Amino acid sequence: MKATRVIATAVLFVGSGLAQAQQPENQMAQPSGIGRTEVLRHDLGAPGREVIQVRVDFAPGAAFGMHTHPGEEVAYVLEGSLEYQFEGKPPITLKTGDSLFIPAGTPHAARNVGSDKAAELATYLVEKGKPLVAVK
Repeated sequence: MKATRVIATAVLFVGSGLAQAQQPENQMAQPSGIGRTEVLRHDLGAPGREVIQVRVDFAPGAAFGMHTHPGEEVAYVLEGSLEYQFEGKPPITLKTGDSLFIPAGTPHAARNVGSDKAAELATYLVEKGKPLVAVK
């Protein structure tokens, strides 16, 4: 019985290590209150480029700090109110149905400024194989 527990524990330990090793290279730890769900990934007609769509859910008050992407981003607010901050510029607040274009490599941050949850559909036109998010 004791040997069975030891073997089961070893299998769980090894299995969890394999699951972590198989995570995509560009997946990073999420800030508290932020959830990211990839909904589409497809090669573009231009060599070495791809489009990625991600639903980003923000709990009330949740923020994603300053970061960049290896290509352009189009953010479309699905619900709630999100504030976007760009270095050296005043913040921009968008509500449900608003969208925003973010040029490649532009440092920016986003946070939920409402009292309810918020969500955006982020569409990235990026260099294939590069990490999707680089934290500043």
